[in-house]
Amino acid sequence: MPATKALLIVIDGLTPAMYEDAVERRTAPALAELHERGEYRRAATVFPSLTPVCLSSLVTGAYPNVHEIPHLVWYHRGEQRLVEYGSSFAALRRAGTRRGIRDAIFRMNEEHLSRNSVTLYESVEDAGRVAAAVNIICYRGRTPHVARIPGVTRAAHGPKRFFYFNLFESDETGAPFRPGARQAGGNDRYAGAVGRWLVTRDGFDLLVYYLPDYDYASHAAGPDSAHAALTRADDAVRALLDAAGGVDALLERYAVVVCSDHGQTRVEHPTSLHDSFGGVDDVVITASNRAGMVYDLRGGCARELALRLDGDPAAETVLFVEDGELIARRDGGEGLDVLAEYPDGLARATAALRNSNSGEVLVSAAPGYEFTDLAGRHHAGGGSHGSLLAGDSEVPVLTIGLGTAPGSITGIAPLLLDQLGLERPDYARALSHA
Repeated sequence: MPATKALLIVIDGLTPAMYEDAVERRTAPALAELHERGEYRRAATVFPSLTPVCLSSLVTGAYPNVHEIPHLVWYHRGEQRLVEYGSSFAALRRAGTRRGIRDAIFRMNEEHLSRNSVTLYESVEDAGRVAAAVNIICYRGRTPHVARIPGVTRAAHGPKRFFYFNLFESDETGAPFRPGARQAGGNDRYAGAVGRWLVTRDGFDLLVYYLPDYDYASHAAGPDSAHAALTRADDAVRALLDAAGGVDALLERYAVVVCSDHGQTRVEHPTSLHDSFGGVDDVVITASNRAGMVYDLRGGCARELALRLDGDPAAETVLFVEDGELIARRDGGEGLDVLAEYPDGLARATAALRNSNSGEVLVSAAPGYEFTDLAGRHHAGGGSHGSLLAGDSEVPVLTIGLGTAPGSITGIAPLLLDQLGLERPDYARALSHA
């Protein structure tokens, strides 16, 4: 009998090449066991290919024009201020540490994530079933949870079983957690202990199981060099298999998706997007990693601003809207045909520009370049992501017990809802990908 429960495993920043090599050579044996039993493909993420944007699409099944999370850092027109989710800790300090923490932990889910989008947790629990989430930053649900840290009185509304880096823990699992241990895989080890506890008790109908530490290691070492971090992520996956009594026992209970949220490419050249806009008044530049946005507070000057990026070697493709039409500009020329060179390029570019929180001009970085953040921080010598390029934008997707893997991460949430016998949101009933 097919499984009626589901498990979504997300390994942040894992590239298809690293995944494919690891399962072929069995250096990630838990993933290899799952891979042997599933259907695999390379799929496209959204644009900008940055974690808050991508995870919001994963758990809602919506492109950014629906869920409205535009970037890691963006300008809030209504409040006339910057929102910084954590491009770097130094950038968070520049934007205001207290406000940045509130934005990243609370407001992203409470206020910034559009109510026009529906999270998997909301869909599952509105049907009277149990959703669980481990460590994922896009967590909006129906159940209030009080923080475990003294002095933090603000509740977060997440799924019934909710574990957020042990700041919020809905259940006593005994899982150890050491703050600041992410470079050594501490987040993934914590997830493994919580996941083992949940699977042992069969304590959910849907579990979203997020493993962030590979991305940190890849930023530091480069996308093809984070082998130790992938081994630790695989150990966290192994914890689920062992808790169920092995891979086949796990798959008797749960349909499974394994994926990443975005890719990564190596970067060597940090540059400031602000340099092209010196002396221009009433313009706000937000950038980090390999994508940037330009906000025109004057109105009506998107083309003028886009043209200022002509000749900038870091700005491979520049996007804006003119007279209601999408314009894609590269190397001094224009034409939507350039978007065909990118995975799901037209759909991703259109959705990014139609996001009400995006800038008037969007910039996708050229290979090897990275835009410095508010504090001038970058990952030169390591890996980064955010652009339309395939290396930043292709992700591995493995489905088991769910049929054909979707071609976009926006297809994963609808697939899981179908498996659970739940209704898709209106925006996800007919998916079309360029």
